[in-house]
Amino acid sequence: MLPTSQIRRTLSETASIRRIADILAAEEFTSRGALGRRVCREFGFTDGRGRPQVAGCLKALGVIARRSDRIVLPPPARSPIPRTPIRLEGPVPLPATVPRELRALGGLSVQVVADRTHRRLWNTLIADEHPNGLTTFAGCQMRYLVRADPGWLGAVGFSASAFHLKARDRWMAWSAAQRDAARNRVVCMSRFLIRPAVRCAHLASRVLGMVLGRLPADFARAHGYRPWLVETFVEPSQEGTCLRAANFVKVGQTAGRGRQDRGHRHARSVKSVYMYALESDWRKRLGVPFVDHAPRLAPGEGLGSDVWAAHEFGGAPLGDKRRSARLVRSAALLAEYPGRKIGASARGDAAAVDGFYRLIEHPEDSPVTVGAILAPHRERTLQRMRSQETVLCIQDGTDLNFATRPGCTGLEIIGRNQTATGTLGLHLHATFAVNGRGLPLGVLRCGFDDATGKRYTRRLHKTRTQRWIDGLTDTAELARDLTHRTRVVSVCDREGDCFALFDEQRRSRRVELLVRARYDRRLSSTNGRKLFQTMRAGHAAGDLEVEIRALTARPKSSRKRARPARSGRTARCEIRFRRLTLPATIAGAEPVRVSAVHIVETDPPEGEPPVQWHLLTTLEVRSAETAAEVVGYYLQRWRIEDFFRVLKSGCKVETLAFRTADRLQRAIAINAVIGWRIMLMTRIGRQVPNCEAKLMFSDHELLFLHSYARRYKLAPPDDLGAAIALVANLGGYRARKHDPDPGDQIMWRGYDRLSSATLGHQTALEAYQINVTG
Repeated sequence: MLPTSQIRRTLSETASIRRIADILAAEEFTSRGALGRRVCREFGFTDGRGRPQVAGCLKALGVIARRSDRIVLPPPARSPIPRTPIRLEGPVPLPATVPRELRALGGLSVQVVADRTHRRLWNTLIADEHPNGLTTFAGCQMRYLVRADPGWLGAVGFSASAFHLKARDRWMAWSAAQRDAARNRVVCMSRFLIRPAVRCAHLASRVLGMVLGRLPADFARAHGYRPWLVETFVEPSQEGTCLRAANFVKVGQTAGRGRQDRGHRHARSVKSVYMYALESDWRKRLGVPFVDHAPRLAPGEGLGSDVWAAHEFGGAPLGDKRRSARLVRSAALLAEYPGRKIGASARGDAAAVDGFYRLIEHPEDSPVTVGAILAPHRERTLQRMRSQETVLCIQDGTDLNFATRPGCTGLEIIGRNQTATGTLGLHLHATFAVNGRGLPLGVLRCGFDDATGKRYTRRLHKTRTQRWIDGLTDTAELARDLTHRTRVVSVCDREGDCFALFDEQRRSRRVELLVRARYDRRLSSTNGRKLFQTMRAGHAAGDLEVEIRALTARPKSSRKRARPARSGRTARCEIRFRRLTLPATIAGAEPVRVSAVHIVETDPPEGEPPVQWHLLTTLEVRSAETAAEVVGYYLQRWRIEDFFRVLKSGCKVETLAFRTADRLQRAIAINAVIGWRIMLMTRIGRQVPNCEAKLMFSDHELLFLHSYARRYKLAPPDDLGAAIALVANLGGYRARKHDPDPGDQIMWRGYDRLSSATLGHQTALEAYQINVTG
């Protein structure tokens, strides 16, 4: 089957025009249709079912006849009659009560529109309830209706793909010739409607999955060939959430032109372009190579002192470009002196201080939200993730104590003492991304409980569980923009051990799950034995050395249990692994198959209990080496504990003094990115010390560090590792033979001193130059 453009190109050739003229001279035609069938037979224009492509041929002949005097078409048999789409006499009745949960919706199905009755119904639904209304489809078409027990729920329609679409063509990497030959293998989802009155979670993505699953076979029955790809467009006001959930990939944006915009007026809105592969080997079938156009970043790229804030916060969708610029300026100033008020960094710039407070103190319903503040950093984090083979998205929560702010509205009770007096604060549940070696890549999410999520209520357990589910679904949403060359693992501590989280992972298989087991659940597949007993009963698959952090003793408090001290050491452990089935604890859910990994210390220090972990993961564990890799992933979970410590002790977010919780949350989000950069500086010098120092330091900072190194006879900052070592020295690091590597506290203290020293050094140099030249 040839597209219309290819038919026109074939018939426009000189030899073809000559042959058509000979046919017209030698034969008589009573209608244009008869001529079209004759030309199709002459040139072999047939569709996938062997039928002549009369409509496309006549359209091409009409264009040629207007250009060439040699082609005179027979008069039309009758005047064209304007066609009005057939519709129902009234609106489609609303469905009966639709349940909020998809699992409670019965009889869900999609039906091909195959008769006039269903065509009337489809046209009426689209005309009355789709934002773009009814339109005339081009090319080969398919239409579907969505039905369930309550009634008609929606409609879907497919038509021919766009002639030229820069974002699609760039993503597919096909040539103009390949596009002309195989454009019919791409179909456009021109209309997708879930009726506005229907409110059912996950219904849209489920319907998309059902329709796309049957589209190739239905299309082949109707048109004689199977499509390989689906394209669709999303208006600027929409986010495309259901498309992402159905594994569509965003590949770019349109230019604002419609199919008939031959004058390049760009009168249409600029839409996002999404693609879906019906056939996994479509590139091989087309003969095009894989090309990944998505931007990538090395972990430390673009984080120099003079540019990092513009990169990580620039262009934030805050409703006004001036607000975004104000955010960049504020973040840069706050980062110069971590943990201090912005006035300490503003150097007398009252406008910068006032701008920061105006930004933070926007109304609660303004576009200045935590998500909008973090949006540019999240996008940059995604680009850093693309450059990694393995990314660990670590989830955990922490309480931020604002008990000294009783006048702050919107805080929740994060604990109670023995007299039932509540402690006010915020619960932060964050997702922190690191690579397989623990190098921080960014802060993916800062989630705060809303008013319905206050603790110490009957909904406590449900609220806690939902935090982890929200974190997993958010990670899965982000992972859809990654290729399968990057493995994404969501890592959770014992509080995340719940069946609902594993059940949710089955809907988000792009992200693997790794959780430390908290509950000794009974396993139905092991004759009633419990999880911990089952794991301990297995034979050891090998030995493993694990670095254990030291912990100081913690007495019992109103908010936390007592904790004994633990010495830091290299623990020698036995490792076991096996496949298990976790029984379902949610009505209607199926059991979950997981891999379990168990380690236990064989020779703990006297007086201390042995280290023992039970890990549950959706990763396939088939060998001791893979099991050890899973343990290594879990060991990186401490990175988020370090992040919380930097946030509290380094950035001192618990000393923020704003009057509402939403203002506190905005300031915390800014400091979260500052804290991440401090952590990255701490670790990147160890892992890639030979990089250029300009990667993370400005020219003025390096000028001071050179002077500082000469004065104290230290190694000059000729590379990144040496520069970071000098910052650690400023923070009090002594670099003795048996000292561990400098930690985050040393680094934020050193960076604070570096900012002050650089300012003084720069001022002195400028004064010297004035004296010399003046």
